[in-house]
Amino acid sequence: MRMRAVLVVLLAAAASACGPKVDLTKGLQIVDVSTGWSDKGIVEGQNKIVPSITFAVKNVSDKSLVALDINAAFHQVTETQDWDTDLVNVSGSEGLAAGATSKHFTIESKQGYKGTETRAEMMKNTHFIDAKVNLFAKYGNAQWTRIGEFPITRQLIAK
Repeated sequence: MRMRAVLVVLLAAAASACGPKVDLTKGLQIVDVSTGWSDKGIVEGQNKIVPSITFAVKNVSDKSLVALDINAAFHQVTETQDWDTDLVNVSGSEGLAAGATSKHFTIESKQGYKGTETRAEMMKNTHFIDAKVNLFAKYGNAQWTRIGEFPITRQLIAK
């Protein structure tokens, strides 16, 4: 009896792993997006600001998305190399149900700008380079899929 229960669980897991795939470029929406520059205080005797994005994820597919992760890759707009990346887990084994919207997530880069100017003056400096963030998603054992690119607004984020 116990062996039969274990077999049923294993078969259900295998079936879900081979189940229909969701095209995340169509099955997910990034909603309630806001971007800007977060004040990280004084670092090594200088003011520091870093790019930041806040968002929620809406599952517009007809499937629950189990183990859904979002990876944010921050870049200066003039560069292709990542400035910094960070990962958030949107849903675990409970999944993000079809039609559901996640809680809000905030991801901040660890890299940014430091200077002796005020934070507002830093963004007006002629050497200031704007930033953007690319969001990638994956669920279960699917591959990472780019689902959006967002410019970082030249504004300080109020705490």
